[in-house]
Amino acid sequence: MKNILYLLPLISQIFFAQTSFEKGNALYQKGNYNEAIAAYESVLQSKKQSAELYFNIANCYYKLNKVAPAIYNYEKALVMNPNDTEIQNNLKFAHKLQIDEIKEVPKVGFAKIIRDFTATFHYNTWAWISVSLALLFLLFFIGYYFSQITASKRIFFFGMFVLVFLILISTLSAIFEKSHYENERPAIVFAEVIAVKSEPKLSSSDVFTLHEGTKVYVLETVDDWKKIQLTDGTEGWIIDNAIKEVKN
Repeated sequence: MKNILYLLPLISQIFFAQTSFEKGNALYQKGNYNEAIAAYESVLQSKKQSAELYFNIANCYYKLNKVAPAIYNYEKALVMNPNDTEIQNNLKFAHKLQIDEIKEVPKVGFAKIIRDFTATFHYNTWAWISVSLALLFLLFFIGYYFSQITASKRIFFFGMFVLVFLILISTLSAIFEKSHYENERPAIVFAEVIAVKSEPKLSSSDVFTLHEGTKVYVLETVDDWKKIQLTDGTEGWIIDNAIKEVKN
């Protein structure tokens, strides 16, 4: 009886979230974008998150020409589903609304090769690949142990060595991707116009100016200031409330 009482709030919460999501979709179809955003955000308040939910919120803001929240929510969706081409395409359209055009310094060398390879999958996916390969290794080991045919034993033995190598690669990729995810702190500028300072204080000189929707990367935090870096490598200090971090 006690277990049923625990389940009832959970079931009602899931039902509420699903109903609000569907309500948001219906409002979006009617062009009631502000109301749709309210419905979608009520789902977020119930602690339910998904790439689709953030994608729909971003679409609403895009329709309202609100560049910063549109880009912010597309980026949130992309964090949860980095290989979704529809999110990537819509994000490109949203970028056309922003004023700042920051060039991205291309990465070169061996580090780029490793990053391009590990970025193929999310770190959770790499972890599951490692588990799957480990199970396959176990099957090969069983095959090697019980096989009575010399040729089969050689195949299973060689296969185990290959699988050990692949398990090592996938495990290292998972570790590398998780480290990259935790250390990279993307953020979106929400202030309409904001001066980036040379030091974490208002009296310091302006280094450059940013406008809403621009993506930056947070390097460190000092009191109410954050040190940021642009995709072209330029750095400076910005007041904390002028940006919103994507992974928060």
